[in-house]
Amino acid sequence: MIENFDRIPSPCFVLEEELLDINLQILDLVQQEAGVDIICALKGYAMWSTFPHIRKYLPGATASSLHEARLIFEEMGCKAHTYAPVFLADEFDELLACSSHLSFNSLSQYERYIHRVKTAPEPVSVGLRINPEYSEVDTDLYNPAMPGSRLGITRDQLGDVLPEHVDGLHFHVLCENDSFVLERTLERVESAFGSLIKQCRWFNMGGGHHITRKDYDVKHLVDLLKGFKKRYPNLERVILEPGEAIGWQTGYLVSTVQDIVYNKGIRIAMLDVSFSAHMPDCLEMPYKPRILNATDAVPGKPVYRMGGGTCLAGDFMGMGDYSFDKELKVGDKIVFDDMIHYTMVKTTFFNGVKHPSIGIWRADGTFELLRQFGYEDYKGKLS
Repeated sequence: MIENFDRIPSPCFVLEEELLDINLQILDLVQQEAGVDIICALKGYAMWSTFPHIRKYLPGATASSLHEARLIFEEMGCKAHTYAPVFLADEFDELLACSSHLSFNSLSQYERYIHRVKTAPEPVSVGLRINPEYSEVDTDLYNPAMPGSRLGITRDQLGDVLPEHVDGLHFHVLCENDSFVLERTLERVESAFGSLIKQCRWFNMGGGHHITRKDYDVKHLVDLLKGFKKRYPNLERVILEPGEAIGWQTGYLVSTVQDIVYNKGIRIAMLDVSFSAHMPDCLEMPYKPRILNATDAVPGKPVYRMGGGTCLAGDFMGMGDYSFDKELKVGDKIVFDDMIHYTMVKTTFFNGVKHPSIGIWRADGTFELLRQFGYEDYKGKLS
């Protein structure tokens, strides 16, 4: 447990090693009890310095681009389960070399590239992403099954027999959902695609499984997965690929108050981090992140709005202000909780503002600074 955030430079993403271990142990329990494979989705968690440790618990990872697949191959030491909405012709051979499984988003992509898969130097198992046209995700930005979605193949596009060389099916329509949502989703998936699942060697249930959340019913998930496997004895592997569940509640974004500004009775704490550049999900979802030692605004306590450091007018926490036990001052640390999953992989160098460093709070109570960013990182992504 981090007791002194003053030992951490600002701004900085900090992973707590012990908290990551707790999540990995829960995921491994599900694997062992249900007889499934849980792999790490890099779109949600890509802190590659921890990949060797994750590999002790999980058998692999899933990629949605060539760069993610290469990162898995180079840093996790295994080939990726790869899916992307579109594959690029000039990257495809290198992508195959880094992949053990590859799922196509459309039949036209399958038809365009299947010959190259069949003639690849090493075998790659082929899958199709299906769209059950059902999801309980409320925010359209995160709903892969909304009407008109570009993601996945609907049942009316498939015949009674899987296309040649297709070994598996893959769906992904969950986002921060529990096992009961998965249960209702599987009912729709099996109703539409059950006859095709019986022709598969493997079946991938995608991500969005909030398995490591405290109120998640792990036993219900295990029973659900066991029942699914019993209905489809032909399946050699059942795969789940959460990213958020791995990094859930494992760390923080440490920032520092740089100024206090006032406007129409509102006090705004200006920070050395940016919501638009470093915490974009707060604006996209949107959601209000928890700050350690702060609460929602309450009468009788000092109230502050959190402001980011870019020139974007909307770079502030617009979902509500925060109360603190005492007045904030320049130099005070503001620690945002649960900032390791998704947040880290979606940061940008917008406006050239200082990018947070990355570090690990080790189980022995020491802090290790893994990476700092500077001008050359900002310059390197432009020309």
